[in-house]
Amino acid sequence: MNIDRMVFAFAGSMILLSLLLSQIHSIYWLWFTAFIGANMLQAAFTGFCPLARILKATGLRPGPAFQ
Repeated sequence: MNIDRMVFAFAGSMILLSLLLSQIHSIYWLWFTAFIGANMLQAAFTGFCPLARILKATGLRPGPAFQ
């Protein structure tokens, strides 16, 4: 699995988790969903993704999105 797929899988998992928590715990978990969405949007324009940098430092090979 390359960095791109790991980033997408992690972001998708966190979004689903925060949506679940917003339904069973507190509506304020939707702020976490908004944070993830904002981070994905800025990564699309700037190419900077903190998780991608961390994964690259661990030795995973980059995909075409985060080179």
